[in-house]
Amino acid sequence: MSEHGNGHAEPTSFLRKYVFSIDHKVIGKQYLFLSLFMALFGGLMAYYMRWQLAWPETAIPGAGWIPEPMAFGGIIPPEFYNALITLHGTIMVFFVGMPLLLGALGNYLVPLMIGADDMAFPRLNMMSFWTITTASLVLMASFFVEGGAASAGWTGYAPLSADPIHTGVGWGLNLWIMALALEFTSFLMGGINFLTTVVTMRVPGMTMFRLPLMVWMQITAAVLFMLSVGPLIAGAILLLLDRTVGTGFFIPERGGDPLLWQHLFWFFGHPEVYVVLLPGLGAIMEILPVFTRRPIFGYKTIVYSTIVAGALSFLVWAHHMFVSGIDPQIVMPFSITTILISVPFAVIIFAFMASLWGGSIRFTTPMLFAIGTIVTFIIGGVTGIFNGSAPVDIFIHDTYFVVAHFHFTLFPDVFLGGFAALYFWFPKMFGKMMNETLGKVHFWWTTITFNMVFIPMFLIGAGGHMRRIYNPLQYDFLKPMQDINIFITWSAVALLVGQLVFIFNFFWSMYRGKKAEDNPWEATTLEWAAAPTPPPHGNFETVPTVYHGPYEYSCPGQETDWQPQHVEKGSVAA
Repeated sequence: MSEHGNGHAEPTSFLRKYVFSIDHKVIGKQYLFLSLFMALFGGLMAYYMRWQLAWPETAIPGAGWIPEPMAFGGIIPPEFYNALITLHGTIMVFFVGMPLLLGALGNYLVPLMIGADDMAFPRLNMMSFWTITTASLVLMASFFVEGGAASAGWTGYAPLSADPIHTGVGWGLNLWIMALALEFTSFLMGGINFLTTVVTMRVPGMTMFRLPLMVWMQITAAVLFMLSVGPLIAGAILLLLDRTVGTGFFIPERGGDPLLWQHLFWFFGHPEVYVVLLPGLGAIMEILPVFTRRPIFGYKTIVYSTIVAGALSFLVWAHHMFVSGIDPQIVMPFSITTILISVPFAVIIFAFMASLWGGSIRFTTPMLFAIGTIVTFIIGGVTGIFNGSAPVDIFIHDTYFVVAHFHFTLFPDVFLGGFAALYFWFPKMFGKMMNETLGKVHFWWTTITFNMVFIPMFLIGAGGHMRRIYNPLQYDFLKPMQDINIFITWSAVALLVGQLVFIFNFFWSMYRGKKAEDNPWEATTLEWAAAPTPPPHGNFETVPTVYHGPYEYSCPGQETDWQPQHVEKGSVAA
């Protein structure tokens, strides 16, 4: 057995190699499969919600498996509809977005991109994965306890979430709180590991400003998470005490303040958006240089903009509370910081556009998803300015306009950006190429149906359609918009069906796909230029030395004649 710098030898048993592995690459794949598995549940819940909104009080096809009292003959009662809303949001943000973009991509790529043989703390890394796996099981178990799953909304607003006596919310919400606590613990472990690995295990020549931008996005996300999650962990403990031992931190009749929970939640909640968003953008930053055959525009500008956006993310949380009775004198500062935070992201988007300008673009599947991410994310960013303006937000707050904006912010990064990353790094992970034709079908189907689902939501939201309602036909002013609701539902069904193309392509390519070359994309970052495909235990045959930044290409001949840097024996110009 060969020993490596992290002190662990290559495992030989099945359990140590694939189940309780301490190899960052295996753990990254474990996170990937967990996130895809949870995405199936989150998507299924979205299907049930949309069907209910389109055809209220009618039997939902495929709902017959749901046990009583959650469904009667395929008809979902209001309590379970609230549980669907709660679990859909929770799963997609915390159990799909974070495991996919931080857990899977971060674990797999960070050591490879900095030339390390593994994470700084391999056993802590394994513990992190099994902690979030336990959290996932606890969350899903909440469906089967008395009273059903948590139904207070994915934000868990008090006093609905705090007082089980008057609301009838049972043990499901207690399990929801415990699942989130375990999930937060998991990513605190991961954040410590990422930061320590990047700071202490970079290869010679890999200075901080030679780091690939993907690594910058991962460590920035880790810092944001670790600095913001503390108040919410404290709030979750107080909420659990209110529910179990009779304290009154958030219950008015016991002297508590429900708005305290909103402050604690959103102080974490807005940085959390960027925790999920930044790694998705990081994947785009790695894909653009490869398929435009030119360097990323404004490397340091992107890094500084990211840091500024991260700092500002701690100063905008109260824009979620403009209609909560907050002091009007406080509204304007938060409205200003909300507008300001769009500036660094605008800088990043313009850097993307400048990178595309004049490039010799190859429209591969990863590149298509990267471009789709940029275009749809712009819509999310522009509509966010409306939400940041207090007078406008008072009108559109808690309507489907906000739902559409939120999905146009996160869906491009989590799913379109996630798909771009998976198509791009799939050869490195599995040693096989995904089918390009199926990949392009998947891109167009997903992008078109996504816009068909959420662009109409801006229209009905501007028309006053509230979110989190069970039966829109109970409101006379919503009835004229019911045809749009039906259109949205059929579009959502088409969006979900389209993912079968990806599922087939993913697993078929894993076993039957064309064998990948070591560097099929002609990329210059270390994971492609210096490591075999797929990487062995320990990642590198010899420790590389870095002489150039990851996007400093030599371009002999014409400007579009892009070539990777010359790689010397025993070293790499990455």
